[in-house]
Amino acid sequence: MSVDASSPSLPTTGFMRLPAVLTIIPVGRSTWWAGIKSGRYPAPVKLGPRMTAWRAEDIAALVAGIAAQLGS
Repeated sequence: MSVDASSPSLPTTGFMRLPAVLTIIPVGRSTWWAGIKSGRYPAPVKLGPRMTAWRAEDIAALVAGIAAQLGS
């Protein structure tokens, strides 16, 4: 199986800003924020007064959970 070079890569550690997250999880901004409010998506981490990010580990767990749901 080959990997498409244009597909977004998921870092194993660190933080991801919203545009990077939305390349992995193909939903709109408002859908993403509504999902956070409902508990479907992971909560963000404030890195500063105007900087919000998500732990790469949380996004990887979300992707794995979605893949498990689709696989079963």
